[in-house]
Amino acid sequence: MKKGIFILFSAFCWTTGSHAQSDKIVVTGSVQSDVLIPQNDDAIGTEETSDWALTNTYVEAALQSKYVDAGARFEFLEHPLPGFEKDFKGWGVPYFFVKGRPAKNLELTAGHFYEQFGSGFVFRTYEERSLGIDNSLLGGRVVYKPVEGVQLKAVTGRQRRYWSHNKAWVTGGDVELNIDKWIHALAEGNTYVTLGASFVNKHEKASDDEIFATPTYQLNLPENVNAWDVRASVSHGGWNILAEYAQKTQDPSFDNGYIYRKGYVAMLSTSYSKRGLSLLLQAKRSDNMSFRSRRSMHGTSSFLNHLPAFTMDHTYALAAMYPYATHPEGEWAYQAELGYTFKKNTVLGGKYGTGVKVNFSHVHAIDQSPHPTEIFPGEFFLGAGSNGYGSAFWKWGDQTYYQDLNIQIDKRLSRDFKLNLMYMNQRYNKTIVEGEGGMIHSDIFVAEGKYKMNKKLTLRGELQYLTTKQDQGDWAFALLELSVLPNWMFTISDQWNCGETDLHYYQGLVTCHLGSHRIQVGYGRTRAGYNCSGGVCRYVPAQKGFTLSYNYNF
Repeated sequence: MKKGIFILFSAFCWTTGSHAQSDKIVVTGSVQSDVLIPQNDDAIGTEETSDWALTNTYVEAALQSKYVDAGARFEFLEHPLPGFEKDFKGWGVPYFFVKGRPAKNLELTAGHFYEQFGSGFVFRTYEERSLGIDNSLLGGRVVYKPVEGVQLKAVTGRQRRYWSHNKAWVTGGDVELNIDKWIHALAEGNTYVTLGASFVNKHEKASDDEIFATPTYQLNLPENVNAWDVRASVSHGGWNILAEYAQKTQDPSFDNGYIYRKGYVAMLSTSYSKRGLSLLLQAKRSDNMSFRSRRSMHGTSSFLNHLPAFTMDHTYALAAMYPYATHPEGEWAYQAELGYTFKKNTVLGGKYGTGVKVNFSHVHAIDQSPHPTEIFPGEFFLGAGSNGYGSAFWKWGDQTYYQDLNIQIDKRLSRDFKLNLMYMNQRYNKTIVEGEGGMIHSDIFVAEGKYKMNKKLTLRGELQYLTTKQDQGDWAFALLELSVLPNWMFTISDQWNCGETDLHYYQGLVTCHLGSHRIQVGYGRTRAGYNCSGGVCRYVPAQKGFTLSYNYNF
C-alpha cells in the first residue's frame, strides 16, 4: 500500500510539474477524531474493555490543480468506538487516489473512488463514518462527455472491506442522456428529460468454504453475476417524475439462503414544489436484491448497491428510537408527504405564517410462494440450491414491516420565539428488523421551542414523550441548549425510560467553534440501539463516559 501511495503521488508531482508555471496547487483536507473514555455501568449494560480510551480518527489531505488532483486518507481505528466489529480495528492509509483531466470532457481516476449509477439500485459506493461504512473500489474510473447532453462512465476494481479488499472483480458502465440538450423546444418549455442505463458485472470465484445444498450435492455457484438498470426522469415546472427498474441475475448468497432466484427492484417517484406547497409520492418494490462483492458476507459490509428506505429520517431522539432498515430480501415500500405554508395575516397563518407537513410511510412484505426445484426426476427440494420462491408482483405478503404517520407544525409565535410541534404514530416490526421483539405500536409527541434572547444568546428546548405497551414501555426526553454566538454551545439532556427500567440516559455537552476548528467535550450515558442512515443500520451498545470530538477543515 505504501508503494501504491508513492507511485500515485509521484505521478501527481510529475504531471503538475509540467503545468507549474500556469497552475496553482491548492491543498485541502480535514481531521476528524471522536474519542470515548469509557466507564463501566452495569445498570445500562456497558461492554467491558481494557482500553482506557477508544477512538475513530481520520486525517485526509488532497492536492488540487487544473489538470490533476491527488489525495489520501489516514485512519487510526486500532481501538474503535463501541459498535464497530473487530474487523474494523486497525490503522494505516486505506484510501488514496489520483484524478486527471487531460481534456475538458474527460476525467480519469486511479486508486480508490466512490461512484453511484442512478439511484444506486445496481451500484453505489460511499463512505458513512457513523455506520462504519467505506465500500470504495480500488481500481480505475473513466468519466467521458463526448458531446453536450451525453455522459459515459466506466468503473472497474475490487471493493474495500475494512483493511483488505474482497477478491471479486467488479466492472460496470453507465450512460446518461439529457434529451433537452438536443431538443431545444423542451428547454424553452421548461421541460427537462433525462434517460439513463447501467450495467454491472461481479466476477467471484467460489471459495473452499462455500456451503453444500445437501450432504451429497455441492452448490454450483455462478462466477459471474450481472445487474442492469434503466431509468427516466422528467421535470416540468414544479413537477418531477422518476421511474427506475433494475434486475440482477442468479446470485446465491448468505443473504438469500443461497437460492437461485433472480433479483428485481422497481421504483416510481413523483414530486411537486412551488412557493408554500410541496408534494411527494413514492412507491418501490424490491425482491431478492441484496448485491454484495462477497456472497458469504452479512451485516453492513460489502454491498455493491443501495436500496433507499422510503421512510422519513427522524432527528428527534424518541422519533428515531425505532428506525427502519431496508429489507433486501424483498418489500413493498410507500411514502407520501404533503407540506403547506399558510400565509401571513390569515386565520390559520397568523401574523408570521404557519407551516404544516404530513408524512406517511408504509413498508410491507411481498408475496412469497415456495418454489421447489427438481434436481432429479421426482426429487424436489427447497432452500439452498433451489429457486426459493415465486412472487406475484402486485400481491402483498402477510406482514407489515414498518408504518409511520407524522404531522409537524412549524409556527413562529413572536419575533423572537419559534415553536415546532410533532405527533407521530408508528408501527415497528422488531422481529423483522432486529430478529426478535414482535410488533411495537407507539405514539410520540414532540415540542421544540427556540427563543432568541438577544443578538448573541439563543435558548432551544425539547420535550418528547413516547408511549407504548410493548418493548420497554414509555420514554420521556428533555433537552436544553444555549447558543452563545459566535463560539459556544452548551447542551444538557436526559432520556428516561419511565415504562420498565426507570433508567436515565443523561448527557452534558460543551461545543466550541474557533474558525475552522470544532471541539466538543461531554459526559453521560448512551442507550443501546440502532444508528441508521438511509435505511442502513448499525447496532451500537450502551456506553458511558467522557467524550471528545474534534473536527478541522483546511
